[in-house]
Amino acid sequence: MLKGINPYTQEEIYSFKSITSAEVNHKIEAAQNVFKTWRRTSFNERASLMLQLSNHLKKNATDLASIITKEIGKPISQSIAEIEKCAWVCEYYAENAEVQLQQKNITTDAQSSYVSYEPLGVILAVMPWNYPFWQVFRFLAPNLMAGNVGLLKHASNVQLSARAIEECLRLVGFPESCFQNLQISSQKVEEAIKHQHVKAVTLTGSEKAGQAVASQAGQALKKSVLELGGNNALVVFDDCNLEATVKTCVQARFQNNGQSCIAGKRLLIQDSIYDDFIAELITQVKDLKEGHPQGTDTYISVMAREDLAEELEEQLNTSVIKGAKIRLGGKRNQAFFEPCLVENVTSEMPIFQEETFGPVLAITRFSKANEAVELVNGSKFGLGVSVFTENDKLINDLIPQFEDGAVFVNELVKSDPRLPFGGTKRSGYGRELSDEGILEFVNKKTVYIK
Repeated sequence: MLKGINPYTQEEIYSFKSITSAEVNHKIEAAQNVFKTWRRTSFNERASLMLQLSNHLKKNATDLASIITKEIGKPISQSIAEIEKCAWVCEYYAENAEVQLQQKNITTDAQSSYVSYEPLGVILAVMPWNYPFWQVFRFLAPNLMAGNVGLLKHASNVQLSARAIEECLRLVGFPESCFQNLQISSQKVEEAIKHQHVKAVTLTGSEKAGQAVASQAGQALKKSVLELGGNNALVVFDDCNLEATVKTCVQARFQNNGQSCIAGKRLLIQDSIYDDFIAELITQVKDLKEGHPQGTDTYISVMAREDLAEELEEQLNTSVIKGAKIRLGGKRNQAFFEPCLVENVTSEMPIFQEETFGPVLAITRFSKANEAVELVNGSKFGLGVSVFTENDKLINDLIPQFEDGAVFVNELVKSDPRLPFGGTKRSGYGRELSDEGILEFVNKKTVYIK
């Protein structure tokens, strides 16, 4: 049984039965059948549908955003921004997929030799709840434009979002079964991966989920792409624009109630500006508007589930026992967790070592650049790092030293359809978005004509 609970009211909003194994097989067979025709459609046909989908999202942004807010408590303004970003990724691939997948001619001894990029077939996406539309659309848009078809196994607490996405595609005219929601629990994912018509799988989620899916895909000799947890650092040097840097750091940590893999979770501040930075940080965090997630000016509301807030509380309390000091906030009331600033954080504490999926910011001092690099790289994760400085030479020296999948300078780490997105180490492998993302699930076919 898949249940959805409104985290703000604690009311049950749905209770759905999982579909049976026979129904899963039927949907996969239907996907394979439509793939045979979808793969032969022109880029113009696919792009036309994708642009219609983008327009549909923009026209219905408020209604679709309300589903997100009801299911996970995300403030409505941020939910609307999520829908608008989904429209953007549809437009991006509608406009760029044909060029990204064009034949690559290579000069050899042959009369003609080239690489063509052809769709693989049915691709399974296992997606999380924290960005219930965006996570899906950044898979959906490139893969449908590449000629693949999609199956979605969404998180159990965002099934209304999953159904809404499927309905959006139906309403704008995508072929039946081109993209389908599999209303199943995690226990049935392996069945889908093993099916002969499922050619690959992508997952965004926890380390544990990634290990399970990667193992199952490996056993079935099928490609997988994983985007897992993150423990991003925000590295603040003493020559930064202080007020602007604080504003960016606050957004990086506390948007979506802190529930983002690429959130800035570890704040590293250079000694010489530490006190001034903390003072401005406290002021800006106190100014964040807390309230009902449907409030248009609300920035902080409830976390998606009470058990997630309890887990965050445990990480915080254990760190305090080890010597961390709560400077602001940190109280929990059911699924609501006060925005929290924690000082004296050292590398052996849970809030430094582990991913904290909620509004807690772990703060550590450093004195020199090499110390900052060691702190950044001293994480098992490698999704992204933000560096704040006006020193161009320092930046150019530091960028090659970071082990993460992305380095953002004077900006928070964020996903952008034009840029590849993904991590290293325990943050997963493979890339989404840009031309790198659309090439993950295609057959790169070598052709040699003597």
